[in-house]
Formats: sequence, structure tokens, C-alpha cells
Amino acid sequence: MTIFKLFVCKAALLNGALKLNPLRELEELLALFAEPSDAPLFSRAEHVAKETTPEPYHRMLVHDHHMTISMESWHGCSVDVRVLDSRMSDGLYCRRIQLLRGGTEDVVQFGYVRFNLDLVTEQVRKEIQAEEIPLGRILIQHNVFRHVDLGAILRFTAGSGLKRFLPMQDGEVTFGRLATIFCNGAPAIDLLEVSAPLLPR
Repeated sequence: MTIFKLFVCKAALLNGALKLNPLRELEELLALFAEPSDAPLFSRAEHVAKETTPEPYHRMLVHDHHMTISMESWHGCSVDVRVLDSRMSDGLYCRRIQLLRGGTEDVVQFGYVRFNLDLVTEQVRKEIQAEEIPLGRILIQHNVFRHVDLGAILRFTAGSGLKRFLPMQDGEVTFGRLATIFCNGAPAIDLLEVSAPLLPR
């Protein structure tokens, strides 16, 4: 997606600290469910150092926990999942989702998921594909041995299409992250998790 310009910390590149190309990973995940070219989700994506991520997004995003837990802690309630699209691609289960404040229509997160279901049990696969419970909660409830690897923090400027999925207007700014969840020691889940705009507390 050539509309994106990725600004990466030069020091991180020189020190070999950047383990992935955030722009490439972002493009791959967004391509799972293509949007019209005249209504892009994002007009700009900028890689931000974890240490300089502003509050309250630092608290929300810079950690090695499930975003389900982070969202529930911040908003003071459970969250529900709404699966907008899902499909299998090259043997991987892919979906695009929203998280909502429990029992409401208030969207707090928008995201993309790409999951190798072969790395979890049949019962976990069934619950995930039922698309009724947030992913993080399923993994926690089934005590799946897992580790969340935070890949990159991104600063997003909303394009004209994002308002269909988050309470944002064209040009507004929010933050999100790329992450990988390892299950039983193997990389199993790639994630793009974009927060709805947050106000400082």
C-alpha cells in the first residue's frame, strides 16, 4: 500500500533492534480483507519507539499481555468480540474484528488476526472459530502456554474508511500495535490491534 510512509528510528536500524519490517507486516495483514482504494483505512502509518509512545497509549499498548485484558482494565468492564469478516488463507484462519464494551455497541478496538490453528487443541480451535468469545480470553481460559511478543507500536492517521470500524473521522490520530502470540513455543498468531482514541486520565 504505497500510501503509507513508515518512519523508523535510525538508531534501531543501526543497532539491529528492529526484528520486523512493520510496514510490510501491516500491509500483509490489511491485505487479508482489502478495502476500496478510494476509502483507505489509514492515510499514514508511523512506527513509534515504545519508549516515546505517549500516554495513555503507552499503558494500553506497550506490554506483553493480551489486549483483551488491557482493554478490560482500561474501560473497567468486560469486552465482547464482533467478527466482521473471516476466512481461511493458506491454511491459516484469518479474521477482522472489533472489540466492544460489554453489552454495548461502543467500539474500543479494531484489528486483524492471522492464526495457525494447528498449534492449539481441537477444543480451542472450535471456540475460536465459533467467533463468540475474544481470542485472549479463550487462550487464558484454556491455559494455553503462550507468550505475547510486541513487534511494533504504530501511530495511525485515519483515512476516510476507518470511521466504518472505529469512532474516528478522517485525519484523526490513534495508536495501535503489531504483535505475535507464541503458543507452546511456536509463533501461532499475528495481530494488528488498533485502539479507539483515548483521553488522558
